[in-house]
Amino acid sequence: MRKILFLFAILSATLSFAQKLTTKTGKLAFEASVPGFEEVKAKNENVTCVLNKENGEIATLALMKAFRFKIALMEEHFNENYVESDTYPKATFKGKITGFNADKLTTSWTEYQIKGKLEMHGKTNDVTAAAKIRKNDGGIEVQTSFNVNASDYAIKIPSVVKSKVSNKIDVTGTFLLK
Repeated sequence: MRKILFLFAILSATLSFAQKLTTKTGKLAFEASVPGFEEVKAKNENVTCVLNKENGEIATLALMKAFRFKIALMEEHFNENYVESDTYPKATFKGKITGFNADKLTTSWTEYQIKGKLEMHGKTNDVTAAAKIRKNDGGIEVQTSFNVNASDYAIKIPSVVKSKVSNKIDVTGTFLLK
């Protein structure tokens, strides 16, 4: 009887693991530029993402110190003054892809919405993101875009640069999950 229970436990764990696709090399980028001023944008190419292909649940984790800017001083200010990376080291998203069915995916892009909660800088807010999803290279590729406001996450933009940095932040993400 013990052997049967043990085998059942291993089989259950294997099946539940097979339902989840992951990556640790997802890409997130954001831009908070204002026309006529220096470009304010960064990218992070080490974002973890997990997709449960049975129910469409999706989760991401991005370390704030992994965002790279063209100008080192911007990166320093971002980490020390804006997102306070030592106090708030990560941003997480947990949500669900509306109407997702992994069995019906093809190599053509299909449009979806992802609804969930983004936690960043100690604050959590609801986010709805547009997404394009397709089968690709033995996995599933997800491209997403959405906007957030820095003020919704208690990220203060100093008055000295308020006219040079947008409160509205455009975020894009690309994930190849296998």
